[in-house]
Amino acid sequence: MRTILAGAGLILAIAAFFLYTKPAYDSTLVARETIAEYDRALQKAAELQQLKQNLLLRYNDFDSSQIDRLHKLLPDHVDNVRLVLDLDNLAQQYGLALENVVIDSVAAKEDGTTVVGGVSSRNDYDSLTMRFSTNGTYSNFVTFMENLEKSLRVVDLVSLSLESAGTAQPAVGESTEEPVYRFGITLRTYWLK
Repeated sequence: MRTILAGAGLILAIAAFFLYTKPAYDSTLVARETIAEYDRALQKAAELQQLKQNLLLRYNDFDSSQIDRLHKLLPDHVDNVRLVLDLDNLAQQYGLALENVVIDSVAAKEDGTTVVGGVSSRNDYDSLTMRFSTNGTYSNFVTFMENLEKSLRVVDLVSLSLESAGTAQPAVGESTEEPVYRFGITLRTYWLK
C-alpha cells in the first residue's frame, strides 16, 4: 500500500510540476524578460531626455540674431509674399522693378518625392520657382545680381534672358545714354519641409 501511495504521490507531484509549476515558472521568465526590456527602454528614454536637455541648452546659447539669419538662409516654411517683397526692395535699390511675377511650386508626389526635370528624389526640403522680368541698365542689373548672390536667402538662377528695350535718359551731368534691357529671370529658392 505504501508503494502504491508513494507511486501515486510521485505521479501527482510530476503532474503538478508539468501542469502548474513549469508553466508558472516559464511565465515568470517571460515577465522578467519583459521587465528587462522595459528597463532598457526607460534607460534609453532617460538618455534621450538628457540629450534633449543638452541640445536645448546649446540652442539657447546661440545668439537670437544668428538664429534669425539661419531661418532666413533656409526657412521652415514658404512665404511667397515676403520673398517677392524682399527681392523687389533689393531691385529698387538699383532702379529696377519686378514685373510679371509668377511663382510655381515643384511638382510633389504623394509619397513625398519631388520631381525636378524628370528626376525624382526624396528630400527634407522643398523648392519653388519664381519667374519675373525687369527693365534696366546692364550695370544696375549686374549689381542687383551680385547683391542677390550675397544675400542670406539660398537662391539658384535657373534661367536668364535679355533683350534690348531702348536707351535710358542720361542722368544729370552725364552725356551718354546707356542702353536699357529687358531681363527675364527664373530663380529657385528652398525651404525645409
